[in-house]
Amino acid sequence: MNAPTPRYERAARRAQSDGRIPALSVALHRADREPWVFTVGESGNTAHPLGPDTRFRIGSVTKTFTAVLVLQARDEGLLDLDQPVNAYLDLPAHGDATLRRLLSHTAGFQREPHGDVWDTLIAPDAAQLVEELDRAERVLPNARRFHYSNLGLAVLGQLVAKLRGGTWEQIVAERILVPLGLNATTVEAPPQSAVGYLVDAYSDAARPEPPVPLGGVAPAAQLWSTAADMAKWAAFLTSPELVDPDGRVLKATTLDEMRWPLTTTDEALWGAGFGLGLILVPEGRRVMHVGHDGAMPGFLAGVYGRRGGEGNPGALGCAVLGSSGTAGQVNELVHELLRLAVELDPAEIRPWRIAAPAPKSYRSVLGRWWSEGSEFIFAWHDGQLQARLAEAPADRPPAVFAALPEQEDVLRTVSGRESGELLRLTRDEHGEVVRMHWATYRFRRFQDGFDGGPASSGPEPYRAGDPPAGRR
Repeated sequence: MNAPTPRYERAARRAQSDGRIPALSVALHRADREPWVFTVGESGNTAHPLGPDTRFRIGSVTKTFTAVLVLQARDEGLLDLDQPVNAYLDLPAHGDATLRRLLSHTAGFQREPHGDVWDTLIAPDAAQLVEELDRAERVLPNARRFHYSNLGLAVLGQLVAKLRGGTWEQIVAERILVPLGLNATTVEAPPQSAVGYLVDAYSDAARPEPPVPLGGVAPAAQLWSTAADMAKWAAFLTSPELVDPDGRVLKATTLDEMRWPLTTTDEALWGAGFGLGLILVPEGRRVMHVGHDGAMPGFLAGVYGRRGGEGNPGALGCAVLGSSGTAGQVNELVHELLRLAVELDPAEIRPWRIAAPAPKSYRSVLGRWWSEGSEFIFAWHDGQLQARLAEAPADRPPAVFAALPEQEDVLRTVSGRESGELLRLTRDEHGEVVRMHWATYRFRRFQDGFDGGPASSGPEPYRAGDPPAGRR
C-alpha cells in the first residue's frame, strides 16, 4: 500500500489537527495489500510513546463483539432470537423483550442501567445489573422505534455468559479474540494505553479523563484495542469468508443476517440503520459501510468495513481511534478513508476465463424468459444458476438458486430477488424446460398475460367461463 499513502496520511493529519485530538491511530485492512497503519500526536503516556501498538478504548464497538457471541449461541442451538430474554435469563422486569429487539435497539430499554452511573463512575456488577433491572424504565413500547441502549446490550452479554457457564470477559476472549488473532484487543487497559482527554473548547488545554471500569456493563463498551486489530475486525464483519474462511468464529451466512437492516435510526433521514448489533451506513450505488462507533470518557472510535462497489478488494476494513472524547472528526475520517481506498487504490481487475459449462439438465433454462410482462435473463455463472431482470442495473446482484436434495427440477432461491422462494421447472417430452414457476409466478419464453395469451395476439373477446387463452 504505497502510492495512495500520502493522501491517507494527509486526511489523518487534517482530522487530528482540526479535531485537536491528542493521539490518533488509523489503519486500513484489505484482502490484497498489507495493512496500513498510521499514528499522529502524542499518547500522553510517558513510558509508552504513541505508535502502532498503542491501545485505545473502543467503547461501543464492543457491542459488535457481544452481538457476534449472541449469534454464535443461536447457531449452536442455545437460543432463539425471537424468544423473550427471560426464557434464558431470570429477570425481575422487562423479560418479554426478544433478543432480536435488544440487538437492534428496538426493545425500548432505557439507555443506561439504573442510577447516575456517569456521576458516580461506578457501574453495577453483573449480578447487580440483572437484579436491579426492575428499577430501570421501559421508555418505549417494544418494537415502537429505535432507541439506543447500553443496558440492552449489557443484558445480552450477561445472558451469553450464563449460557456458556463463564464470564463475558472469558467468553469474548476464547470465542472471538483468540480464534481471529486479535492479540492486541483486551478487556483491561494494558501498560501501552493512550491517555484519554477532554480537550477544552476555548483553549489548547486538555484534561485527562478518569478510567471507568464498566463491571456488568462491560459487554456494551469495555474493550481496548489497536487500530490494526480493529481494521481487521471491521474486515471480518464485512467479508468473513476472507478473514475467517473456516467459519471458526461465525458463518458467513450469519454475518449476512446480522447486516440486514432492521430499523432506521432517524425516521426522516434514513441515513443510517441497525441490523443485529451492527450500524449500517448507506453510501449509494449499492455500497454499505458496516460497523460501529464508540465513545468513552477521553476516547472516540470509528470501526467500519465497506461492502460492495467498484474497486472494492474485499475484506476492506478501517479503524480510526482517538484520545479525545469530543472530536467528531474521528467518526468522519473512517468513512473518508474507506472511500479513498477504492478511489485511489482500487482492486485489480481480474481477467475473465473460460469455465465449465452449465450441467446439461439446466442448459435449456439459460436465456430470456418473460413473467408478469417483464423480461428476465437466466444464466449460469460461478457454478450457479442465476436470474436477473433484463433491465436491472449491472451492480444489482442476481438471484441465485440451489437445487433441493435429489430434486434438480425444484430449486430454492438462496440470495437476491425472491430469496427463499422456490423455482419449479416444467419439461417437455424431450427433457427441455418449457415453463417455470418462480414464487408461483409463471415464466415462459414469450410475453404473455395472466390469462396465458401471448401479448402479440392483441385484444381478444373474453367471456366469463372461457378457459384462459393459453389453454384453448
